[in-house]
Amino acid sequence: MTAHRRPLPSRADVSAAIDAPTAETGRAPSVPALATRLGLANTTFRRNFPTICAELTRSRPATGAATSADAFTALKTEHARLRGDKRDLTQQLDLALAVIQRPSIDNDRLRVALHDVQAVTVLSRCPR
Repeated sequence: MTAHRRPLPSRADVSAAIDAPTAETGRAPSVPALATRLGLANTTFRRNFPTICAELTRSRPATGAATSADAFTALKTEHARLRGDKRDLTQQLDLALAVIQRPSIDNDRLRVALHDVQAVTVLSRCPR
């Protein structure tokens, strides 16, 4: 069984593969994501492009306590906003239900009043 070797991408190809997601998201891709984008295994990419891997690792922001605290604060703020939105929407839904039910109740009362005044005999509806 013979192994099929694919040619490695050039440095220009690697740079282009880094620039595309960076332009889209504003962040450099991770090393495994870049390797996948280039169609290489992660270890193959790391073995053949160690300097690029080191640059990408250094350029990634360190996840620390400050970042976690900021993210937690942002989540708490978003959660509070969503709770308020839910409360407002629930009130609006209750009001909409009442507005929809009111004409039905009025219609029923008017039918009963009309039947009482005119002494109309109610015929049962034929099933369709």
